[in-house]
Order: sequence, then structure tokens, then C-alpha cells
Amino acid sequence: MLSPSSAFAQKKIVLGFSQVGAESEWRTANTESIKSAAAQAGIELKFSDAQQKQENQIKAIRSFIAQKVDVIAFSPVVETGWETVLREAKAAKIPVVLTDRAVKVKDDSLYVTFMGSDFVEEGRKAGRWLTDKMKGKTGEVRIVELQGTVGSAPAIDRKKGFEEIIQADPRFKVVRSQTGDFTRAKGKEVMEAFLKAEGRKIDVLYAHNDDMAIGAIQAIEEAGMKPGIDIIIISIDAVKGAFEAMKAGKLNVSVECSPLLGPQLMSAVKDILAGKPVAKRIVTEEGIFPMETAAAEAPKRKY
Repeated sequence: MLSPSSAFAQKKIVLGFSQVGAESEWRTANTESIKSAAAQAGIELKFSDAQQKQENQIKAIRSFIAQKVDVIAFSPVVETGWETVLREAKAAKIPVVLTDRAVKVKDDSLYVTFMGSDFVEEGRKAGRWLTDKMKGKTGEVRIVELQGTVGSAPAIDRKKGFEEIIQADPRFKVVRSQTGDFTRAKGKEVMEAFLKAEGRKIDVLYAHNDDMAIGAIQAIEEAGMKPGIDIIIISIDAVKGAFEAMKAGKLNVSVECSPLLGPQLMSAVKDILAGKPVAKRIVTEEGIFPMETAAAEAPKRKY
């Protein structure tokens, strides 16, 4: 029989986690979910904020390797440039979990699993909602696009999924597309430039996240136009701020992307260390929220 003290002798699992930054409401909720889930699971969390810089993430991962953590998890700022540091983790026999964003590597044994949303499908959902909305409309539909961080998985995939759907109909034209870096301030600034260039010829704004859409809404109002009416606005994430904007009639629809990955991450960490099989791809289940459902749905939202 185990002596009572040997239960305490079991080493606490140590997880090193490198976060992208705190660029949006979504990211803040994601960080909160990871921190609270680690505490609940009794996992010691070493947390590092990369402030949206890849070199900071690489440094953090190297520091986790040096500290001999049990598992490394991170949400990569961009898709490429990870081979070297992931090889170092593999050589140190430390399993790696990708959360929320994928990486492009030649050898996919460099990470155990990637958990998070299907960003291409989110883009498709946005495109399907728009084509549906514009069914009876004649003439061209002029779209401006606020992209996420250049080179990041969600920006690449949300653009791809959206284009896949709208290119089937020649009425839809993306007339301007630029990065707003997933932030409100940049979303507002880029939308101001779009409005200067296109004036009232913009029919639709497709923003890769809610924060940029909320920044853009300000720019549209300051230009004397009505967001949600003069310009149809589609965004992704479905954070609380988006529900407020939808209830106010300023945002037409938000596609859900759940940040609450913490519990899923902790159970994967425990399974990996227990030698249990873990799926290479763990997809989060998500919905879509048009303006009409916002008032009923808002109280149920956790982020």
C-alpha cells in the first residue's frame, strides 16, 4: 500500500505556455481560461506573454526547455519559422501542444497535437451568411476586408474560407483588403483609410475579428454613416463586445471562435504524460450569431 506521503511525492506537472499577447478581448479570455484550468487541474503553469513577437516566443520556449518543464504549449504568432526551436524541444524529449493556431513544419512529429478552431470553416460561415443575405440583391457587392496579423494562421485561413464561398458569385468583389493586426485601434485606422478611398461605395465589411470590427464601427460613425445599415458588417470571434454591438444594431453577424481552450489543454497534457493516445487535431465546436439572436444569446456568453 502507498504511504500517505508518497501521494505528495508525486511530482506536480509543470506546463510552460507561451501566449501571443493580449491583442483582443478574445485573447484575454483565452489566457484566463488557461490560467484557471491549470489551477483547477493542479498543474503548475509557467506563463509567458510574447507581445505579438515571434522572437519572444522562441526565447520563451527555449527558457521552458532549459527549465525542463513536462510539456510546452503555445499559440504561435505566425505559421512559419518554428523548425529549429521545436527540434530542440524534441531533442529534450518535451512534448509540444499547439493551441488555437497551427504551424507549418516539414516534420509534424515536432508537435503532439493542435487544438483549436477550424479557421477556414469560420471564413466559409462568414461567406455563406453573406451570400444568403444578398440573395435578392442585384448589382455588384463591394467588400472591404480587415485581415488579421500578416502570416498568422487565422488571417490566412479566414481569408481563404471566405473567398472560397464568394468567388462562386461574380457580384461579390473584395475591393480593399489590409491587415488591422487584430486590434481595435488598427481596425479603426485602416477603416478610415478605406472610407477615404471608397467613400460610400462600400457595401460590406468583413473583419477577421470582432475587435477590428468594433474599431471600424467607430470610423464608420465618425464618417457620418450607419454601421450595420449603410455598411453590412461581418466579423469573427463572438466576444461580449460583439454582442453589445449587435444589440445596438451596429454589427450584423459574428461567427463564433471559442477561446475557452483551457480545460481541453489540461486534459491533453495529462493524457500525453500518461502515455494515452491523443488526436493530432482537436477541433473546437462553434456556432454563428446573427444580430437577431444577440439579445437572447448575450446573457449566456462567458467571454
